[in-house]
Amino acid sequence: MNKVVKKSVAFLLALICYGSIFGQSSFEINQKYVENKLKVLSSDDLKGRKVFSEGIEKAADIIADDFKKTGLSYLPGLSSYRQEFFIYNLSTAEIDVSINGKKIDESQVFGLFNQSEISWTTETTIEIVKITKEQNFQESFSNVQSKETSTLVFVDKSHETIFSRYQHYFSKGGMKFEKNKGSSTVYILIDDLSPTNFLIHFINKYEEKALANVGGMIEGNRKDEIVLFSGHYDHIGIQKEVEGDSIANGANDDASGTTAVMALAKYFKGKEKPERTIYFVAFTAEEVGGYGSQYFSKQLNPDHIVAMFNIEMIGKPAVEGPNTAWITGFEKSSFGKLLQKSVEGTAYTFYPDPYPSQNLFYRSDNATLARLGVPAHSISTTPIDVDKDYHQVSDEIETINISHMTNTIKAISVAAEGIISGRDTPTRVDKSNVN
Repeated sequence: MNKVVKKSVAFLLALICYGSIFGQSSFEINQKYVENKLKVLSSDDLKGRKVFSEGIEKAADIIADDFKKTGLSYLPGLSSYRQEFFIYNLSTAEIDVSINGKKIDESQVFGLFNQSEISWTTETTIEIVKITKEQNFQESFSNVQSKETSTLVFVDKSHETIFSRYQHYFSKGGMKFEKNKGSSTVYILIDDLSPTNFLIHFINKYEEKALANVGGMIEGNRKDEIVLFSGHYDHIGIQKEVEGDSIANGANDDASGTTAVMALAKYFKGKEKPERTIYFVAFTAEEVGGYGSQYFSKQLNPDHIVAMFNIEMIGKPAVEGPNTAWITGFEKSSFGKLLQKSVEGTAYTFYPDPYPSQNLFYRSDNATLARLGVPAHSISTTPIDVDKDYHQVSDEIETINISHMTNTIKAISVAAEGIISGRDTPTRVDKSNVN
């Protein structure tokens, strides 16, 4: 028996013994269930689960059906497992930009705004910012976007490479909950950062579209103390063809997390009534800006959420080993330390996010709730810095380690017991310490 197998066996035995302290569940989290659900959610039939697609609608039905079979209750105020909402899909219909009388190519311009139309000239009262070649474009961009005033940004051509990436992304448009709200920002790549005159004209078009989170709950003795398990079920859809394949199946990102939420729902439903209420939510539109979690956060009092277990990409073993997982924003609350304490005596380990430069705490749905003070963290295992399948058509079920993934879900079920039972309560996130 090799070391990995021995460690996995020891881990499973420890979980069985440890779980008996809190009472057994009528449902055992097992590889067959995990593999079956993952296979369905990452199948070609769902076409990569892109928002507004037929594939994501099918995925929502699959998740809702599983919640129904599990016997979850609807979230408060809902009459189904779908938490439906409408959003405005915003796209640019017309761009006309001239600097010193010379028309600027559209590839050298992008705007971030929610207005139907903007029309600026040299006489318009707006703030003007220059990003020089000495400045860091990403930092400057973040600083500009934090402003509440309408801003015209002239960007030195030395930043052309990164500017092009931003331009490509933002020129696709975006989504807004409301029309004609907020400030406007326009970025122009230019040789001369001090033009004498300019004309900026954008026309946007809006299209109202439907989205839906999928959620259910187990009501606890403490109705207004909620433990939230979440993962996002959308992905990026059809991409550029590679070796005859154009479907980005998103097995790891984040069918793995969604499968975990479904498995945890069955596990906790199979136990006695919990002390705290448990929500299980599959968020939509994470890949395009976290709109599902944003909507969800406005439908309840975030102060009632005791902890958020956001499960993101657990299909591949972490660099520390097959029975380990890392937690984003570890230092922002006591959530991580409580999970570490909960799995003492097992072979499983939770540890801080090893990729701080990747800013992963802000790259998933937990960030929306953390900004409201919730101890909201993502649990992951994938070595994101070297993962060749991330956002690629190769993110298929064949790349997933089902045994590792199953063990991780079991470990989360054990780690959550202390919080669900009311024995442990994580400290709140300091909202002033979250971007």
